Amino acid sequence: MAGAEEPAGRQSELEPVVSLVDVLEEDEELENEACAVLGGSDSEKCSYSQGSVKRQALYACSTCTPEGEEPAGICLACSYECHGSHKLFELYTKRNFRCDCGNSKFKNLECKLFPDKAKINSGNKYNDNFFGLYCVCKRPYPDPEDEIPDEMIQCIVCEDWFHGRHLGAIPPESGDFQEMVCQACMKRCPFLWAYAAQLAVTKVTTEDDGLVLKVDGVGDQEVITTENGAHQDNALGEDVPEHGKAIVKEVKAEQTNEPCTSSSSESDLQKAFQNQHFNTEAQSGCRLQELRAKQFMKKDSATYWPLNWRSKLCTCGDCMKMYGDLDVLFLTDEYDTVLAYENKGKVDQATDRRDPLMDTLNSMNRVQQVELICEYNDLKTELKDYLKRFADEGTVVKREDIQQFFEEFQSKKRRRVDGMQYYCS
Repeated sequence: MAGAEEPAGRQSELEPVVSLVDVLEEDEELENEACAVLGGSDSEKCSYSQGSVKRQALYACSTCTPEGEEPAGICLACSYECHGSHKLFELYTKRNFRCDCGNSKFKNLECKLFPDKAKINSGNKYNDNFFGLYCVCKRPYPDPEDEIPDEMIQCIVCEDWFHGRHLGAIPPESGDFQEMVCQACMKRCPFLWAYAAQLAVTKVTTEDDGLVLKVDGVGDQEVITTENGAHQDNALGEDVPEHGKAIVKEVKAEQTNEPCTSSSSESDLQKAFQNQHFNTEAQSGCRLQELRAKQFMKKDSATYWPLNWRSKLCTCGDCMKMYGDLDVLFLTDEYDTVLAYENKGKVDQATDRRDPLMDTLNSMNRVQQVELICEYNDLKTELKDYLKRFADEGTVVKREDIQQFFEEFQSKKRRRVDGMQYYCS
């Protein structure tokens, strides 16, 4: 019928309904995410004076250093103060980096926060991320031409970001792994395959002669075995540290067709192997050598690792030298992880965060404090009762409802104040 109003049910179908709880939860999630990424970095002071920072939030400025120019990275504070109106690429966090803002790579810009910089930071490492390109496909993110929904995962060795579908192995559920090592870095650091057989969040099966790692994905497989702990070059092309013959107790396992796919629900078999291999370092002197005495499989794929897997890496002299030669000594540093950085940011934010109510109370005298606390309690009680009506009726709280509440609350407050009587003794 012309001019008739649409039914309430029809209107509710047209209007997106979002509950107050949904808004608060989304806001809290975004705040926690920003706190995790930015909380460990200083938003007011250029980080250059700290040298190569162990881990910090970084940005690349496409306005100042476009593709074709030399890559450069800037710290959080400089992204605000010196490049606020520029087009920036967010690089998340990277390790051992010194801020480039205003150095010789920036032809027409001087850093406002720390202008006295060296011409170049020779210790910095750069990749295509600094031009907004990621993964082996060298595409931007988000990619307007990519219609396939996919998450990006950062390799903890090269720190590039990869599409899950381009890693050669389907990523486990995000809550089941903590870190990822990409295909290229597994090739560059082949010793990790020996650890992957015991620790990686991937499919594992058993055979009569030991443990064999099954990694999802495509590519050629190589089964690696070592007869003893002697110094040798194995089929992976690795240089095996010389420690003498390893003392290894064989652990046989029954055949099983059920793979273990989650770090949070490791099988008893995996735990038995881990305890066997990682608690006998005192006997052999090298955890890695013991693992190499077992059979394991190498594939052309990425690997996914659980929380605290790095603590299982051998730290004997030969292994530490190998890490140094491969430029991966950071794997033995518990504070290198993104998780450690995020936790530091959360702690720093919690320490710096001040309660505005307590700040206000501390600036008042005793009478004012009591009056403010009473007003606050009244507001809290009335707002709770007001919102409870909507919850009981199952209706949505709208902007005009909240405005109406505060108008009525202010009106009640004025009536209370106007009706107060004062007596003189």
